[in-house]
Amino acid sequence: MSHPRVAAVDCGTNSIRLLVADVDDDGRLVDVVRRTEVVRLGQGIDRTGVIASDAMERTLAMSREYADVCRRTGAERVRFVATSASRDARNAGEFVEGVRAAFGDLDVSPEVVVGDTEARLSFTGATGDLRALGLPGPYLVVDLGGGSTELVRGTTDVEAGRSVDVGCVRMTERHLRSDPPTGAEVEGARADVRAALDEVEAVVPLDGVRVVVGLAGSITTVTARALDLPRYDPERIHLARVPAAEHLAACHELLSMSRDDRAALPYMHPGRVDVIGAGALVWAEVLGRVLDRSPQAEVVTSEHDILDGIALSLL
Repeated sequence: MSHPRVAAVDCGTNSIRLLVADVDDDGRLVDVVRRTEVVRLGQGIDRTGVIASDAMERTLAMSREYADVCRRTGAERVRFVATSASRDARNAGEFVEGVRAAFGDLDVSPEVVVGDTEARLSFTGATGDLRALGLPGPYLVVDLGGGSTELVRGTTDVEAGRSVDVGCVRMTERHLRSDPPTGAEVEGARADVRAALDEVEAVVPLDGVRVVVGLAGSITTVTARALDLPRYDPERIHLARVPAAEHLAACHELLSMSRDDRAALPYMHPGRVDVIGAGALVWAEVLGRVLDRSPQAEVVTSEHDILDGIALSLL
């Protein structure tokens, strides 16, 4: 049985990503193209409530490029999902029209998904390979984005999830203004994240978790740090099982570095240099809270996430 070639676009606060994939007979995705570009759509949005004009233009230019890739590779079904930044902005309508124009004949409209849909897509994309590996649930999927972080618990399907407004771009803009951040800035950010995790715990039980699954650029970069990689290597990072203590040590190191030192790291994406400290802080707080409740939980990093979930939803 042949499946159509599918394409998924995930447009978040910091990056826009594309996956064009075929599907094998087991229903698993086979990558044709997988790309990430940092466009910082959410630049300043926490303060202004609108998408900045230069951020809009960068993102729409990349949307046009991705649309060309979809045409060139013959993607038959395309789904464009926009998350935190375009959910929060007063001028989101202008962004939606720009994306429609970029994809034109492909008849694509960006869906500004709510947290529940985002959670389900992330969970589906992240846990398929874990089940194939024989790692049993319950899983806690942590998708750490630019504007928000989703924590989703489940075994075969989502049992509970919550999205909170603590992401690497938002926390950097709100708190971590010095280089490197001061103790007071770090404490302010930690207080925000801890309050957010209290909100999460009101609806998502953190006890009895078997596997914590970390997704998205901040966590994959922390993992690259913990593995001391000579370059960013998705194959080494995907399904890496790194002890929690090593994640926490890498988080501490990244948070306390200067921007120049971070920029010199061989696995650091240039678009992540200024926000990785905040990403590391959020991840360390999440891990600390979860391991306090579930001390035996294993930590696994996944390169497969909401993008894979979006692609799978097209089948």
